[in-house]
Amino acid sequence: MQCCGSRPRVGPAAYAEVVNLVGRDREIAALRGLLGRAKQASGGVLVVRGPAGSGKTALADAVAQDARRLGFEVVRIAAGPVGSGRLLWAQLLSDSGGAPEQARRLLEPAGPLDVDEALRGLVSSVPRLIVIDDLDRAGPEAVEVLSLLASRLAGSATAVVVTTGTPVETGSTLQLGPLSEADLGTLTGERRPEVRRALWLAASGMPGPALQLAATLADAEGGGAPSTDLDPVALLALHAPSQAAFLVGDPPLVRLLECAAARKLPATLQARVLARLAGELLAEPGAGARRRALVEEALALARTAGEPRTLAEVLDARLHALWDPAAAEDRLAAASEIIELARAAGDEERERHGLFWRFMALMELGRVTEAEAVLAVFARAAELAGDARAVVMASARHAMIAVLRGRFDLGWRLTQQVGDAARAAAMPDAEALVKTLHGVIMLERGTPEQGVAIADELLAIARSRPGHQFEATAAAALAAFGQPRAAATELQRALPEVLAGSGPRWLGSVCGLALAAAAAHEQEAAARLYEVLAPYRGLLVVQGGAAVVVGPAAYYLGLLAAEAGRWDEAVALQTDAAALCERIGALPALAHARAALADALASRAGPGDRDRAQDLRRQALNAAQRLGMAVFLASHPPAADCWRLRQEGEDWQLDADGEHARLRDSRGLHYLRALLAAPGRQIPALDLVAGGPGVTATSTGPVLDAQARSQYRRRLDALAAELDAADRGGDVTGAERLARERRALLDELRRATGLGGRSRFASPEAERARVNATRTLRLALDRISRVAPKTGAYLDASVHTGQSCCYEPVPGGPPGWDV
Repeated sequence: MQCCGSRPRVGPAAYAEVVNLVGRDREIAALRGLLGRAKQASGGVLVVRGPAGSGKTALADAVAQDARRLGFEVVRIAAGPVGSGRLLWAQLLSDSGGAPEQARRLLEPAGPLDVDEALRGLVSSVPRLIVIDDLDRAGPEAVEVLSLLASRLAGSATAVVVTTGTPVETGSTLQLGPLSEADLGTLTGERRPEVRRALWLAASGMPGPALQLAATLADAEGGGAPSTDLDPVALLALHAPSQAAFLVGDPPLVRLLECAAARKLPATLQARVLARLAGELLAEPGAGARRRALVEEALALARTAGEPRTLAEVLDARLHALWDPAAAEDRLAAASEIIELARAAGDEERERHGLFWRFMALMELGRVTEAEAVLAVFARAAELAGDARAVVMASARHAMIAVLRGRFDLGWRLTQQVGDAARAAAMPDAEALVKTLHGVIMLERGTPEQGVAIADELLAIARSRPGHQFEATAAAALAAFGQPRAAATELQRALPEVLAGSGPRWLGSVCGLALAAAAAHEQEAAARLYEVLAPYRGLLVVQGGAAVVVGPAAYYLGLLAAEAGRWDEAVALQTDAAALCERIGALPALAHARAALADALASRAGPGDRDRAQDLRRQALNAAQRLGMAVFLASHPPAADCWRLRQEGEDWQLDADGEHARLRDSRGLHYLRALLAAPGRQIPALDLVAGGPGVTATSTGPVLDAQARSQYRRRLDALAAELDAADRGGDVTGAERLARERRALLDELRRATGLGGRSRFASPEAERARVNATRTLRLALDRISRVAPKTGAYLDASVHTGQSCCYEPVPGGPPGWDV
């Protein structure tokens, strides 16, 4: 049933003809001019550029039809994400009758002259039109070949038309913009002024979306639903695709939603419109109070109506619109309700939204293992539904979790895959997503120059997305890369806005400014930031839809408490932060928390604090060295009294307790470095030999048989008597030698026996690894003892070998090793 007026239905077959006649006169004239020049042996290239739905394909259809009518040979191909951009041109050569060897030449490694020569087969002396759809999808190499071909077209009868969504710096470009409201009304046949206006706003003036929305509206109005349940403006507002990226607004859609919200609508329709309007206002930083009022009104209407699908939609929009960092538990409960309601309504897409909200809430609460399980369910549901964008979202969060746990190389590779998939899914924020993940990695592993570049890019984003606190993230980057004065400047600029702000980046921005305030010793700012951050002490701070994990809020509170000289509080906060990081396996954040805890303990200087601080610093440095945290290491150099064993080129440099030596590379030194980097940790010999987790060992027999155990015990009894004699005689050297032998025998017996003294069982692989690691390590220690006797004696007493190997520092050694 139609509300008023009537309009013709425009199907796909009529689209090309209609779009050529409505609002594209300039473009049609340019395309026909290209054909006319080619007929006069003056060919060239014309690029038709525009977003999806702007009519690029329809214009290409029209020029191909015109060319055939004028007697042109027409060759057309659609580009896709292929392995080589030259494959596209090789296919074109083949389709246009080019010599096979020319096509093969394009696929072989060749310079510009070879490629140029191969393109001769595409240039014709009789009228020819080459049409390439979506050239940019084939990659930069395909665009480079186009520029070579363009140089051959002068004086030929060949015209080339390419369509693209990105700039191509070859030939002339036709930029397709939106149609006017009147032209769009003519295109769709919509005669009702308020609906035509709504259609123009909903489609952002683009003909493709306008035709789709007009068809959707016609289906709804012709479907027999009561007129009281329909409002064409509201329906268009709800079905309009958003043109906004994250935190970038879509003003035409906001205007359309405001128009719809002002109409008299049924309760369920009103609730949906208000909820969507609140979500679209997220890009307006000053609209927090308005967003809350809109979603609360929408939720009240939806609960009164009691319709599961609508209630799930409104709850989803409410979470998106508010982003209250204090409401993680409420967000978890709302996510569960969305999932239940969506299942009851058979709305699989909304159910996936609920799963994602659940993942986010669990991350905030520090329940990372549970969050990963929910993320896996979300990803699988997205794959089954063919939801490419949701799959990208899941993949990006997997990359983020890899970075959180210090798997930086894996995170980098996953990020590259995320970028490729996001571009293939035409996600508007694909590049921003990749840059965000890469930036997080560079904040741990980058150079000072890269840190400045990150800050500059964040400030550029801040100019394009004002009010969303990107300046605070820039301040944090400057502080992390050792530029406290620049960080303080950005802190002062951003502080008033952040203190009064809200939204998905707010809590992370507070933490970023906390880092800057601590680095620049801005005590007044630190006090104000502590006050607003304190309620979130137990949270793991996530930002931007959990695209980034900022770290435990307790860590940043600890930095602020330290700046105020409240050392007991700083110690308690950093202890909490380190415990959370250790529980979830966040190794980089654990290194930062341990270092900050060490600083707080050293400043408090209570009983035992200094020794504990030294141990924590050593742990943090060792972890940072293993993970390659270059930024951390630059700001936390090893203590002056640390001993050093570092590989330099093909040799190793040892600097320890006044002894200095150059050592040739050997496997034993690599094993020793692994042990020194993890003091107190038992590393299986299999892992040590394998350079990582070793092969699975299969048990075959006892490590020591009964006779061997009896011999060990007899020797221990003899050693006890010899030690007594050495002590009585004052033989210190002999006593130390006997004590080392006794410790080695006891260690071997402990490794060889289990509960109640029962034999442990060893595999052939484990036994071979034990023998290999022991021999190799002992050879390395002997070499060190020859050139650095005091260091060798210390290591000989501290390094234990067997089925597992360990560096257990004995007294008289360094506070830590720089390895």
